[in-house]
Amino acid sequence: MPRVRHKTFDCSAGCPVEGVLNLIDGKWKGVILYHLMSGTLRFNEIRRKLIHVTQRMLTNQLRELEADGLIIRKVYAEVPPKVEYSLSERGRSLEPVINALKAWGDANLTIDKIDVEAA
Repeated sequence: MPRVRHKTFDCSAGCPVEGVLNLIDGKWKGVILYHLMSGTLRFNEIRRKLIHVTQRMLTNQLRELEADGLIIRKVYAEVPPKVEYSLSERGRSLEPVINALKAWGDANLTIDKIDVEAA
């Protein structure tokens, strides 16, 4: 089922936040973007970094990221096919956001803090 995509996010002050979250809303998208910040990766390199992702899910998430202009997919005409993924300029502009999410996670998602809050 295709995702609903809005043309503009100017409905309220929070709409741009909704727009950004719509771009990175997949279970693996943020992690894929994080790993691509370190450079170009091939499909299997990404898959090895995301050990719990299925091939189908990874393919779908990469296609959506490419369709949204956040990553660039480069296919080399050779046998077997070689495909590389890298961040586009638009994807690179998300680096501060991804780094902020990682920093927040490092500070707030430790096992001890989660256990204390749950109790």
